[in-house]
Amino acid sequence: NNTPVYPGNVPLSVSIHHAMPEYATELSAITFGSHTGTHIDAPGHAIAGAPYLDKIPLETFIGACRVLDFSEEDGECITKEMLLKKNIPARPHHGSGAGGKKGERILLKTRNSIRGFQEFYNDYVYLDGDAADYLANIGVMLVGIDSLSIKKRGGSDHRPHVSLLSKNIPIIEGLNLFPVQ
Repeated sequence: NNTPVYPGNVPLSVSIHHAMPEYATELSAITFGSHTGTHIDAPGHAIAGAPYLDKIPLETFIGACRVLDFSEEDGECITKEMLLKKNIPARPHHGSGAGGKKGERILLKTRNSIRGFQEFYNDYVYLDGDAADYLANIGVMLVGIDSLSIKKRGGSDHRPHVSLLSKNIPIIEGLNLFPVQ
């Protein structure tokens, strides 16, 4: 019940639904919004008519990934210039069903992981729009970040969602990358 949620999201609630003392057990009722804790934004989250999570192949989420460590950076966001220094190979998307190699699974570690997830912080590190455009254009397979949203809280630039999701690149939000080196 103390899990932080993105402001405006459905609060997390765990309660006893049915107690069965004869079996020393309880059945719980759990209520939460789809943007609670670690979660995936599918293209349908931001793009009308785009696929939802049940239509994304499971293989998209299984396999090697690369964690890009920005936890020592002081800025409020991850920029295209910061990503360029990481030499991510380009594998541009060539439409659906293309037989070419898929890009990398990219996870973004920031100081969000260092300070922890005991509460929601309004000043979390996010991905800026130009950086999102860059990742979408080089054809990464997925992008994950250690904040409950990939875009700036209250910001009007929706490219961190739209640029990626419009190219069917799912976004994993709320990752705890603290122990990852």
